Order: sequence, then structure tokens, then C-alpha cells
Amino acid sequence: MSVSFPISSSTELKRGALGVGFIIFFVISAASPLSVIAGGFPIGIMLGNGAGTPVLLLLALLVLLAFSAGYTAMSRHMTNAGGFYAFTSRGLGGLAGGAAGVLAMFAYNILQVGLYGMFGGVVSGTMASVFGLDLPWWTYSLLAMVSVAILGYRKIDLSARVLSVVVIAEYLAILTLDFAILKIGGDSGINLDSFDRSHVFSGTPSIGLLFCFAAFIGFEATTIYGEEARNPHRTIPIATYSSVLLIGGFYALSVWSMIVGVGADKIVPTLQALQDPTTFIYGLSDHFVGPHLTQIIRVLFMVSIYAGLLAFHNAAARYFYAIGRDGLLHSRLGTTHRVHQSPHMGSVLQSLIAAVVVLIFAALDADPILQLFAWFSNLATLCVILLMALTSAAVFVYFRSHPELKLGLWRGRILPGFACLALLAVLALAVVHFDVLTGASQRLSYGLCAVIPVALLVGVFLAVRLRKVSPERFAALGSHKL
Repeated sequence: MSVSFPISSSTELKRGALGVGFIIFFVISAASPLSVIAGGFPIGIMLGNGAGTPVLLLLALLVLLAFSAGYTAMSRHMTNAGGFYAFTSRGLGGLAGGAAGVLAMFAYNILQVGLYGMFGGVVSGTMASVFGLDLPWWTYSLLAMVSVAILGYRKIDLSARVLSVVVIAEYLAILTLDFAILKIGGDSGINLDSFDRSHVFSGTPSIGLLFCFAAFIGFEATTIYGEEARNPHRTIPIATYSSVLLIGGFYALSVWSMIVGVGADKIVPTLQALQDPTTFIYGLSDHFVGPHLTQIIRVLFMVSIYAGLLAFHNAAARYFYAIGRDGLLHSRLGTTHRVHQSPHMGSVLQSLIAAVVVLIFAALDADPILQLFAWFSNLATLCVILLMALTSAAVFVYFRSHPELKLGLWRGRILPGFACLALLAVLALAVVHFDVLTGASQRLSYGLCAVIPVALLVGVFLAVRLRKVSPERFAALGSHKL
């Protein structure tokens, strides 16, 4: 079925708009490093293995580097805004590709919507305590939504410039605190107590490991910008490895510094004594640097969440675009703006979905952080881990089926196979402990998990329908490339 479009539409993204640096800024922004350091890791340390968390971070980093080996190898042979969807389609076939496509759309949309809950909750609380301005959280969420919609509708390089400034400011603020702690010597001098077996295997390491993997979500989006990258076959692998190493190194240094600052034996009791563990970093900043840095971190915390909103909005819009272009969804989604060459229809749809969900949660008087953010962000994390496992399997099958590409055994078979198995193990742990991650009841937690197979089945249904209508388009799913 073909659809005619007005002259204001095209089907190509803006070529050559993004260099390595801008793509790195996009994916680091999606990982929201400051909000993870300030909001995620204090809870992860408290519920996980305490002072041994840096070791779990390094373990997660190793698994993700193994994943990146096959991921970047595939990106040299495919340049497609569909990312996970495109790779899975070419490696495991159209039915698996359709399932991955719908799951990816679902994941990035709910992750972005969940962040609106965190943004609204954090900004509302800050404005009330600092300026005495008491407005409902959804007011700030909707205001952010308008600006994100405008930036997502326009040229990609405009969003990249905004994010580059934010990321640099986040890193500088936290690194200032890290070096201040290490310069003074923290609570009892610089030490490697975090790497001692007694700390690594204390508490519940499996839960700590889940928080570590969740902290990296966003780095995998490098391939989504392949069609807009300069020299994508070189840019995407460099951006992927650089992003995972920068994110992992930054987290490991910062978490270790936080533990040194309080003391390995005191970190968990200190966090448990706080009414809100996400304020932990403010106390460290006040003690080791001063209130001026604390105020900067407070502001950047909000800005960091906004940067994540913008990054995930762009990712969700590109999945709509890639899947619409291939015929799984309405072909209107597969068009781009004639002037901006942005996936404007996908951007508009993503904004509408976000607005509806936020307004529903507001009408139900739900908690924006403990419910909207906690439920959606953790569910999205499960989806992305499964997508990475599927992609690793697809890479394994693809290179086994194409021996003429002569990719080495390690990058084409061993590392993707290891990554797939490791990610499936992490996924199983996440499902078992999902009630701990969300803070919801077991019944609700497993109900949320049940949405994942539903999304996969919807994707298979769309692929089967396309195969009946157009076998040629079905056979070509995910094959659009530069």
C-alpha cells in the first residue's frame, strides 16, 4: 500500500550532520551520568553490595565491551537508523526483526516518558524548596516536553550542540568533587578497600550488578545516528567504544571516590540513615568542596535529566522512522522534514505519547518518581538488555552465514556469544529481583514484565502481515543502508 505525501516530506535523514564528538555527547547524555551518580548509585550501593560496587561496575563494563565488539563489527557492514531492529532483522530474519523493532520502540518511548516523571518531580521539589514556588510536577514535565518536541522536530545538530554543553558541565562538576575527595584523602585516606573480597561479596551483589547495567543504558544508541554521521563506518565504532569507556571509567572513579569519601565500612549505614539517599552527593559536596559546588550540582542534576529526555526523544523518533520506512508501521513515519531532514513525524508521535501518559499519571495522582519513573525506566532497562542479547545472537549468526566477510573468530563468534549469554543471565536476575528494582509489589512487577512478550508478539504480527502484503519488503527489512 503506497501513500502520497506533500512536497514538505522526504525520506532521508541529514547526512554528515554528526561527527564522533556529537554522537558521543548524545549517548552520554542518554546515560544521564550526573543523575545516575546522584540518584541511582546511592540506592544501588545501599541495596546491593555496598562498598564493593566499583568491582561490579568493572564487570558490567567488560560484558558491554564484549557486546560492543560484535556490535561495532556489524555497524561496519550496515548503516541504519534502526539500530537493534536492523541488526536483528539481518541476522535472525524478519520475524525476529519485527519483534525487536516493536520492543525497541516501546523501550525508548517508556524510558523517555519515565524521565518526564523524574524531571517533573525533581524540578518541582527544587523550585518549592529554593524559591517557594509550589506547582504540580506535571507542569514542569509538560514545559520540558514542549521544548524537547521543538528541538526533536528540528535539525539534529541543534540538539547535539545543546547536549554537548550539558555533558561537559556534568563531567566537570562531578570530577571536581572526585578530585577534591581524593586530594583530601576522604574519610581515612585513599585506599582500595572496595576491591577487597569481603566487600565485593557482601550484601546482595546481584542487585548491585543490575543497577550497574542500568547505569549504562543509552550508550548503545550510537548506531541509531549512523545515517547522519560523517564517515559512519569509522565514526560509529569509535563513538561506541569511546562512550562505553568514558561512561564506565567516569562511574567507576566517581563511585570509588564517594566510597573513599565516607569510608568503605560506613557507606551503607550512612546511606540508610538518610531520609532521601539521592541527597547523599550534596552532603559530600558541602563537606569536601563547599555549598557553591553543591548548588551547581543541584542545577546540573535537573539539566542532566533534561539532556536524557532530549537524547531518548531523538532515539525513539528514529526507531519510528526506520520501522515506518521499512513498512512495518504507517509509511508516513518513514518520512523526514524537507528542510530539517529530521524524523519529524516520529518526533511528533513520541511527544503525543509522552503527553498522554504524563497526563494519565497526573490524573491518577501517581508519584512521578517512585511510580512513573521507577516502573517505566526499569521496564525499559529489561527491554534494552534483551535487545542487546538478541543483537549479539544476530551478530553471531550473521557472520557465521557470511564467511566471505572474513571477520576474526573472536569478534564474529566468541565475544558476541559470550555477550549474549551474559546479558541473558543479567536479564534473568533482573526479572527475579524486579520488585526490588521498581519498589512495587510482586504482582505488579511481574505484570509489568509481562508487557515485554506482548510487545514481541505485536512485532511478529506486524512482520507476518507485511510478509503477506509485500514479501519483497519483508525480505528487505533492516537492509536500508548508505
